[in-house]
Amino acid sequence: MTMNGLPSGQQKSVTIRPARMGDIKAIHSLLQQFANRGLLLGRSISSLYDQLRDFVVYDDNGVQGVCSLHICWDNLAEIRSLAVAESSQRQGIGRELVASCLDEAKSLEINRVFTLTYQGIFFRKLGFVPIEKSELPHKIWSDCIQCPKFPDCDEEALIWTND
Repeated sequence: MTMNGLPSGQQKSVTIRPARMGDIKAIHSLLQQFANRGLLLGRSISSLYDQLRDFVVYDDNGVQGVCSLHICWDNLAEIRSLAVAESSQRQGIGRELVASCLDEAKSLEINRVFTLTYQGIFFRKLGFVPIEKSELPHKIWSDCIQCPKFPDCDEEALIWTND
């Protein structure tokens, strides 16, 4: 089996690219599906336009997956808004989206990337390890204030380091 779960010789071509203006509505719709189920923090259309450069998408005749690398502080970024359409899950797309964001972090000389997630097992397989939320700078909590679960966050904090 290959990384995307298909037999050797049948690898699917993964098309990951920077998000474009024309992707915003599809990104919003995909994120909203998971936000409505309490699986991630929803994003407004306005915030998606503001942070367009943070996003990469998996494009397979339309946006089937999305992930964001948000720079937070000196040498610290966050992986957020990771979502893959249910019909495209379990094909390695989420892994490729996160890898794309980590590659960008490396190119920007950012050596620490964290995530707040309900999918801890997934991120652990990618080399993330647990970290206490209190070890993260207060600056990161600006989005958390918008969350209906604040201040009783039940997401797990994990961090990846490139030392």
